[in-house]
Amino acid sequence: MTWFLDLRADGVGGTPAKQVMLRQGMGYYPNLQEFLLQIRGRDVLIGTHGFNVDRTDGVLALSDWEKLLDLGDNALFVGVLWPGDTRWIPVLDYPFEDTEAIDSATLLAEYLDLYFSDATSLSFVSHSLGARMVLETISKLKRETVAHVTLMAGAISSDCLATAYRATVPRIESLAVLASHCDHVLELAFPVGNPAAGLITQGSPYHGGALGRYGPQPPLPSNLRTPWHIPDAWKCDHGDYVGGNETQYPTPTNLPAPDTPVPHTLAAWTAAFVSTQFRKAVGH
Repeated sequence: MTWFLDLRADGVGGTPAKQVMLRQGMGYYPNLQEFLLQIRGRDVLIGTHGFNVDRTDGVLALSDWEKLLDLGDNALFVGVLWPGDTRWIPVLDYPFEDTEAIDSATLLAEYLDLYFSDATSLSFVSHSLGARMVLETISKLKRETVAHVTLMAGAISSDCLATAYRATVPRIESLAVLASHCDHVLELAFPVGNPAAGLITQGSPYHGGALGRYGPQPPLPSNLRTPWHIPDAWKCDHGDYVGGNETQYPTPTNLPAPDTPVPHTLAAWTAAFVSTQFRKAVGH
């Protein structure tokens, strides 16, 4: 059963809680010491959802997706639940605008610093607006480095790695991005302004397109693994990355050639991709 760090004050919407609550599945788990024994000496992958996901949906989606991961015997997956559903409209998330993501990151970073020091390594995977929360968390950690980060369908500006989180990126030993030109949520939400009128075009300094649609803008960090675009023929939309109740996709898995047939479920493929990147980073 999946472990969760619950940062939510309420099951739907609301703000971050005053303290992190430990869950296993939908139930609270009161035995912190037993959980800490699970962490000790392990390579921990922390995964989180994006916007418009309540507590129940977060538990179900991340629990199903964990079953598709293949992280190795020394790994432990821990899901994070946060009030991303306070943000109902997926507008462009500039630095310091999204209070829930930043406050959640502060709460999570403090908890990880307090209780995860015995983990051999920390890695992160995020979906959608969870990219903001994860990058903010890393920026606030006392731990000097994290082993790996994968940002999937990032609902965050495509220049974030070179601007807002320029100082954070070097603390990540390996970094991967998954983006899709077929992400209609990010197409409609980004950029702020009126791109339909042709006033803002890709390549303009005012473009501000989404990381999860266009990929990262240069200059690219040296720790970023390339490429990052999922084949257009797969028609990967914003909700296709996490969840799934299917069998695992074979690992190792990397970004395929454009004409590769679409896998049975995209969530199984993303799980295999993240597993592969994680295992490379931690040496399994």
